[in-house]
Order: sequence, then structure tokens, then C-alpha cells
Amino acid sequence: MGYGAMQLAGPGVWGPPKDPAVAIAVLREALAAGVNHIDTSDFYGPHITNQIIRQALHPYPAGLVIVTKLGGRRPPDKSWQPAISPQELTAGVQDNLRNLGLDALDIVNYRVMGSGHGPGEGSIAEQVMVLADLQRQGLIRHIGLSNATAAQVAEARSIAEVVCVQNNYNLAHRPDDALIDELARQGIAYVPFFPLGGFKPLQSSTLSAVADRLGAKPMQVALAWLLHRSPNILLIPGTSSLTHLRENLAAGRLALSPQTLAELDGIASATVAVEH
Repeated sequence: MGYGAMQLAGPGVWGPPKDPAVAIAVLREALAAGVNHIDTSDFYGPHITNQIIRQALHPYPAGLVIVTKLGGRRPPDKSWQPAISPQELTAGVQDNLRNLGLDALDIVNYRVMGSGHGPGEGSIAEQVMVLADLQRQGLIRHIGLSNATAAQVAEARSIAEVVCVQNNYNLAHRPDDALIDELARQGIAYVPFFPLGGFKPLQSSTLSAVADRLGAKPMQVALAWLLHRSPNILLIPGTSSLTHLRENLAAGRLALSPQTLAELDGIASATVAVEH
């Protein structure tokens, strides 16, 4: 169970948080509870999230893996725009290094800017080659992908070793089932973003009923289902609340029986039927 830092910035992932002290407390409690995987990006804020991480945790403890991403920028109009040229990717690495206070980045995910929050087809070879060159320079230790299709994952792996893939996936949204299984066979981590539905939080009578039965919250059950889904899944639920952080971490200790997992598996089928 890791931690996603996006919500540490202000509303709309822009500007400073309302209460920086709480943001720092959330990060410190996460690490104290055993979290060793933090997901971030310098275009969150922009710059704000990484600066808060540095203020809260630097010098970083041994074993902490900070994963960042490149491929986007936030202009003054607060929109999300691609930043995928070699110059922009190189500048993004330097921004992350400076604001996190690091000499090298543990993992950098290239974030494919597709359609909305979904992936888009197309070659990513140029961008991955830029990251591979930065890796050879010692500025990046490992390379990952975010918002990528199976074809893009295969293309990237023909250029450099890929250690993780970070895509939109949750209990009700399961387009990557085959990709997860293939990555598991290859020993590559899969990191679902929007594990609780993102901007449209998961809502399901089945999920609520299971949660009531287990004496848990629906979102805890949704996180536990992901951990049961495959051994290569790493979670990064984000929150700016200490209460929600504790609830998310407790989901890692929630056991689901085969019968309960089968019941929850039906949610995706019901969602697909509704959408069609």
C-alpha cells in the first residue's frame, strides 16, 4: 500500500493546500505506518506537491521509493497540456530533482497524454528514448509508463526496461485485465490510478452490501479487492486527510473470501451492461 500525493496541492491540483501542516502530517504518518512508495509529479501544483514532500520527509529514509511522472505541464490557465518534446522531458526531470532535493529519481513514468483520462494509441518511442538517455546519464534509475496501451508497453520494452505501468483501473473499470496478467508474468508492477473511481467515486449496491457485511467502508473493500486481484498490483490511494489515510491503510489488512471476490467481480459486468 503506497500513497498518491496529487491531493496534497490545492483545489484542482493547483496552488498550495489550505493547511500545509496537515499535508506534512499526512506524509509523515504514511511513512510511520510503513508506506514506502510515494507517487508524485512536479506538474502537481505545479511544483507544490514535490516541495511539500521535500519539506516533510527530506532527508529521505532508506527504502523509500519516490515515483514521479513526466509528459504534462500546467500553464497559468490551470489546464493540463502535453509536455513531450525532448527539451520538455529533460526540463521536467530537472524540475523534479530540484524540488524533491534529489540527485537521481528512483522511477520516472512517462505519462502518455491520451484522450481525457484514457489512453490514446500512437508511438511513444521518441519519449522513451529520451528517458533511456537520461537513465544512462544517471538522472533516472528506472523507467515506467502511465496511461499506456498494451502496444505502447510493448514498444517501450523494446527500447528500455519498464518496471511499472500506471493506468486507470478499479473494481468497476477493468479494461486492463489482460495487461495486468501479462505484466504479472513478466514481473512488472501494475499501479492503478483512480483506484476508487477518481472524479466519479465508485457507487455500487453490491459494494455497499459487502462492506456492511465486513464492517468496513465501501472504499476500503474496493482497495482490498485490488490487492487481491493480482500480486503485482501496488496501490497509491491519495488523500489530504489523516482520517482517510488511516482508512486506506487499514484496507490493506482486509481479507476477502473467494465467495466475496466473486461477488465483487460481478460489479464490472453490471457496469459494462449499464454503459451499453
